[in-house]
Amino acid sequence: MNTHHHSNDALDEIRAISFFSTSLYQKESVEEVLWDITKNVIHQLGFIDCVIYTFNKEKKCLQQRSAYGQKNPHGDIIYNQIEISLDEGIVGSVARNKKAELIPHTLEDPRYIVDDEKRLSEICVPILVDDSLYGVIDSEHPEKHFFNEKHLHLLTIIAALCSQKIKELTTQTRKPLTTANKYFKKLELLMRTNKIYRNPNLSLASTAELLGISGCYLSSIINSINQISFIDYINQYRISDVKKNLHSQHYAHYTIVSVGLEAGFNSKSAFYTAFKKWTGITPSQYQQSQLVLS
Repeated sequence: MNTHHHSNDALDEIRAISFFSTSLYQKESVEEVLWDITKNVIHQLGFIDCVIYTFNKEKKCLQQRSAYGQKNPHGDIIYNQIEISLDEGIVGSVARNKKAELIPHTLEDPRYIVDDEKRLSEICVPILVDDSLYGVIDSEHPEKHFFNEKHLHLLTIIAALCSQKIKELTTQTRKPLTTANKYFKKLELLMRTNKIYRNPNLSLASTAELLGISGCYLSSIINSINQISFIDYINQYRISDVKKNLHSQHYAHYTIVSVGLEAGFNSKSAFYTAFKKWTGITPSQYQQSQLVLS
């Protein structure tokens, strides 16, 4: 049994998924979510091309919304943006049937449509929000039989995470910007711009003071908006810091523990416990997995 190969696969899987869910956490618009999948996740999976279509209910067609590879020369630009009706191509039938498909050899599939160039294999997964069609993630590859069941499994999970986030974003925007949301926005700013989470003595009380509200109120804001406790909220920022720094040249000479302390954890055990809670693996396993990747 080649168990080694298998565990590596599982690691890849965990890595791609935890990478995606971490980056999703910070996205504030559907647009950002879709571009994040095409640019970052697809690259992590080793695919060379990807287009996400969203379903336009009025026009009853699929429109290209984000892309990676030749279709995306730079920035947020899609070259030769096309629309596809539900009775066209593989993408159309995946959208219509709401079932993912793996096409080992496109030239043997009469439904195949060439967009920017002929590619020999294709994988296509629907994004469903509450069972109704939201869009389709489509990736093609020049080699036939390139995609496998593992790819299909991963993309399916990614589509599910994506739909969950879209749902969150679309229901959130209907809520008026309440006072709680205003404080939360301020808090996010303090976290992202001033990086206050790097202070190991940061407490609920001291953070609340910065915002001019009570600790109790702050705790309830975080809880109602993110469904997590203050300490979990702070630790998520620390962990995404650690993840970035564990594979940045600048921190290459640091020990893993000191990267954790630098991010604001006040002890090795607090750091390890939080890291494992949010990523499912230890910091050293994470670093190992990054080395495999680079």
